[in-house]
Amino acid sequence: MRNILTEEQKSSYHENGYVIGLAPVFSEPEVEQLNANLKQLAQLLEPGEKMSAIREWHMSSKWLYDVCTNPKILDYVEGILGPNFYMWGSQFFAKAPGSKDTVAWHQDAYYWPLHPHNSVTVWLAFTDVDEENGAMQVIPKSHKDGLIKHRSVSGDSVLTLELEEGTFYETDAKSLVLKAGQISLHDDAIVHGSPANHSTRWRNGVTIRYSGTNVRCDLSKAPQFKAYLVRGSDEFNYNPQGAIPTEKFARLPSDQHIASTDEVK
Repeated sequence: MRNILTEEQKSSYHENGYVIGLAPVFSEPEVEQLNANLKQLAQLLEPGEKMSAIREWHMSSKWLYDVCTNPKILDYVEGILGPNFYMWGSQFFAKAPGSKDTVAWHQDAYYWPLHPHNSVTVWLAFTDVDEENGAMQVIPKSHKDGLIKHRSVSGDSVLTLELEEGTFYETDAKSLVLKAGQISLHDDAIVHGSPANHSTRWRNGVTIRYSGTNVRCDLSKAPQFKAYLVRGSDEFNYNPQGAIPTEKFARLPSDQHIASTDEVK
């Protein structure tokens, strides 16, 4: 049975810029296997690297590619993007118990050299995610305001840019609370970020990026960009196609990463 967004959920997404409360994509036994496989993949990290260094490894690891193209996830994404879309990005975000790491308030679309803005990010929880352990927060309806100027940021944020003060009201923030195996979806222009992990539990998840086939990447800014058509047909052929990996767990060489935020903006 397909997990399909209801008309009410679609309407809520377009109005607020995100949707949660969806039926889990993975069962408890499947979540256990996900975390076991993630542990194997993380063994490929070099000393000192954080989990966020596992970025676009769907290009090299068949296990991660299969996670990103799980039909249940694609069913939900299709409810927003329609029948024709591709997958192009993935990155793990993990916060250890007591971690001070934060994600500064930002908009995804500000970083990405993509046009037009027709992209969806899936946040797949590998652990339970709540306010105590640093769940992602969004500013509802902020995707309607267009792109907002960002500035450089330092400190505990894993990003290098953040929104300027006074461009939104942090008191409007909503936390995207998820159980392990659940996903949220958010618009590429919604203002979002996440606080530190004040709990004794891990907060782990992966972001997966999807765009309609009408979205073109500026390859002068992101020359390693690869599109993986995961639903429908590509009548535009704007972007280079990626090759499906064959090795279950493999590290992606750093020179094949899609351009970093500093390189894009």
